[in-house]
Amino acid sequence: MALLELKGVTKVYQQGKIEVPALRGIDLTVEAGEFTTLFGPSGSGKTTLLNLVGCLDKPTGGTILFDGQDLAALSKKELAMIRREHIGFIFQSYNLIPVLTAYENVEFAIRLVNKHSDREIKDKVMGILAAVGLEGLENRRPNELSGGQKQRVAIARALVKEPKLVLADEPSANLDSKTSEEVLAVMAKMNRELGTTFIFSTHDPLVMDYARRLLEIRDGVITLDRRRDEAIVSH
Repeated sequence: MALLELKGVTKVYQQGKIEVPALRGIDLTVEAGEFTTLFGPSGSGKTTLLNLVGCLDKPTGGTILFDGQDLAALSKKELAMIRREHIGFIFQSYNLIPVLTAYENVEFAIRLVNKHSDREIKDKVMGILAAVGLEGLENRRPNELSGGQKQRVAIARALVKEPKLVLADEPSANLDSKTSEEVLAVMAKMNRELGTTFIFSTHDPLVMDYARRLLEIRDGVITLDRRRDEAIVSH
């Protein structure tokens, strides 16, 4: 079964009396374990599509199935549960809680799931921080970390609950090219080892080089869907 199925998905925003179409009939299937990049010019609908898939918004028309569930049929509480338990988010602005340490930012995400003992939580948090290269930095707060380190915390936070899907909106936008490559390599490794599905929204050619599937979106429609056996770069 596909992890995601979008059928005729539209999204129209109302600005006063004017209707502004953001998505104009998206048909898309994403299998579990994909490493996919969504690209296109600003205003093309990338973030809107991620918001719909991430249960942050509902489509105006069409159907979105997540792991076989029709998202339109779910209540706000049920959508929140899917976000909390099955979807990880990585933002270009990191969205870390400034008063919490790296450890506490990651711990917060897994405690929301509320399925693990304190011992299991500590093991999972320490394990994922080590996996993204932050061993020894667990007690630093965001203002004591570099941009790349903050993004690694964000990756760890997204992955610690072992979600089925990770959505990354411009994850390299605030990073230099060397740090971007390091962060992308971490995500590619997690994708291979954990089988987590990743969908990126980006303008960055480096992110596109890492992808195994490229989706171009323009004016709210998908204009290119290209798959390849391996990413361009060598991991």
